[in-house]
Amino acid sequence: MTPPASGAWREGDPPGRRRWFTADRPLALESGGVLPGYRVAYETWGTLAPDRANAVLVLHALTGDSHVAGPREPGHPTAGWWDGLVGPGRALDPTRLFLVAPNVIGGCQGSTGPASAAPDGRPWGSRFPALTLRDQVAAEAALADHLGIGTWAMVVGGSMGGMRALEWAVTHPDRVGTLALFATTARSSAEQIAWTHAQIEAIRGDPGWHGGDYHHLPPGRGPHRGLGTARRIAHITYRTPSELDTRFGRSRQPGGYARYAVESYLDHHATKLAHRFDAGAYVVLATAMNHHDVGRDRGGTAAALRRITAPTLVAGVDSDRLYPMRQQRDLASHLRDAALHTITSAHGHDGFLLETDQADAALRTLIPARRAETV
Repeated sequence: MTPPASGAWREGDPPGRRRWFTADRPLALESGGVLPGYRVAYETWGTLAPDRANAVLVLHALTGDSHVAGPREPGHPTAGWWDGLVGPGRALDPTRLFLVAPNVIGGCQGSTGPASAAPDGRPWGSRFPALTLRDQVAAEAALADHLGIGTWAMVVGGSMGGMRALEWAVTHPDRVGTLALFATTARSSAEQIAWTHAQIEAIRGDPGWHGGDYHHLPPGRGPHRGLGTARRIAHITYRTPSELDTRFGRSRQPGGYARYAVESYLDHHATKLAHRFDAGAYVVLATAMNHHDVGRDRGGTAAALRRITAPTLVAGVDSDRLYPMRQQRDLASHLRDAALHTITSAHGHDGFLLETDQADAALRTLIPARRAETV
């Protein structure tokens, strides 16, 4: 099937489980600009207790969205990305906890981003402002205010979601009861910036990019090739050489001198992303990740992390070559009250999403012990 110009959720598409928060004031950006009229798409599970003490904020990674749990269905192009952690008897148990998962600002699955309509009714496209993770946390704080949640019992996220969780705890230490960080870092390293830069340039170099103004084009005319290449690069960093060798080796697809099986695997993931994601959103979010540094304008990393008062779980994946365990150890060493946990996995960075039993066990060390009251 020919990929659309953008795989973003659009007005008129099935809403699925989404709800929306529309801000009543512009979002002042760290760059000095302003994002007017923004809104945040989010999903919830469970019931907020009368004392509002059971609310948990769940933050997604780069190409994730608000659909943490649940099947693929109209409005949701993929099944829940952490489905194994959500449900009765699991770490994120909606019979005890009130889970809130927003789609990040700058994204493309219901929250305001490059594919959304600007005040003039046309897609933002190239006019969409540069965002930082702190800007995104400011939008999520406005959502929390809207929901009447003063303090989260826990803020949890992995990869880019972990970066935002860290920013939450540094910016709003009094609003984070406990903190769970999976496969993330206090600041992006030179190598991480380099990998991401290559992905961004793959998108910008696609003839279908049109400077970021492609959302009006028909299927097949947008920067889906560049987005696919970005996904291929990223996916290699998400996995490990040993896993790829074990799964694919040098085997080829049937049909004589055809593609290697590992090429077909990468192509499959590239095509899937082009059908459910927006290239402009990828650039905005990836750029924000490259700028990630909790110590920026705060006296350095160590000084920023000392602001965090919440008991913290720092969980890394032993085979992660993108966010290696040394970064998790360094992060934990600067926190007042941190427990370091190692997830054992052959899958690399994606292990925090795939090894749900281990992630579940780690999270249970932070889950509030008391059973929340029901409304």
